[in-house]
Amino acid sequence: MRVILADDSVLLRPGIAKVLTDGGFEVVAAVGDAEQLLRAVDEHEPDCVVVDVRMPPTHTDEGIRAALAIRGLHPGIAIMVLSQYVEERYATDLLSMGTESVGYLLKDRIAHVGEFLDAMRRIGNGGTALDPEVVSQLMVRRRKDPRDRLTARELDVLRLMAEARSNNGIAQTLGVSGSAVEKYVTNIFSKLDLPAGDTDHRRVRAVLKYLEG
Repeated sequence: MRVILADDSVLLRPGIAKVLTDGGFEVVAAVGDAEQLLRAVDEHEPDCVVVDVRMPPTHTDEGIRAALAIRGLHPGIAIMVLSQYVEERYATDLLSMGTESVGYLLKDRIAHVGEFLDAMRRIGNGGTALDPEVVSQLMVRRRKDPRDRLTARELDVLRLMAEARSNNGIAQTLGVSGSAVEKYVTNIFSKLDLPAGDTDHRRVRAVLKYLEG
């Protein structure tokens, strides 16, 4: 498997490259920022990209944004994201584009060379490799997600609210009474933990919670 490695650490980058090379992978480029990564992908057309989440210049999300761009432009390239600690939003963003040929591991996992190389081979063969800590935190978040409390009908109502439908419009679309819609909306506010107050404001906040999903 031909691999491009992107990590801004001048100490860690050669170490990861050696682990990959000793494991039978061909590291065709090792770069230190997201712009170099994107150029290297266009030049080398690798089988896989290994990229750190946080990279220059701001050390926030340049790496994950580059990974998402690569996934969109080159869906055949496997993506392995490395992170110092679990960042649920970034893991969710990556997985939302598909779970084939994708991995998200904590950097500590590289110390377990065999596991890291197995994970690389897995995504190279179209599979998924998620750090156990990532899976655990995503499951905890899922269990705590208040949207899971909504019934199927309440989700229908919330979806129509997100389309800027009025209560009358929702009633006509679903074929129910206006009072029924009002009850559904009240239930939605309650289940999403939106305190009593301005109805229009709560409506906007409910729609924002829906769009988060």
